[in-house]
Amino acid sequence: SEKLYTASPGLVNGLQARTFGVWTLLSSVIRCLCAIDIRNRTLYYTTLFTFFLALVHFLSEVFIYHTAALTIGVMAPLMVASFSILGMLIGLQYLEVEERSQNKKKN
Repeated sequence: SEKLYTASPGLVNGLQARTFGVWTLLSSVIRCLCAIDIRNRTLYYTTLFTFFLALVHFLSEVFIYHTAALTIGVMAPLMVASFSILGMLIGLQYLEVEERSQNKKKN
């Protein structure tokens, strides 16, 4: 939290930092599970949603709440979330094509 919320560090307390840590752990578990079972559509969409939440969180902290400044500590998660969303949206097309081809084989 000290590297992220540099614009107003007085507004961040230990409880918020721990909650953010638990959120980070939970989202990383979801992302690892998706990597293991990438063809699970529900898990894929859930993982994609975690990246959207991260993007919205960091953008809102910078531009709405003004608790974070555009430093490398904030830019790195913004870039990871943005590129991951883009990659997952592209990958979603391949999952749909693969699903259609498997349905044709069954028929």
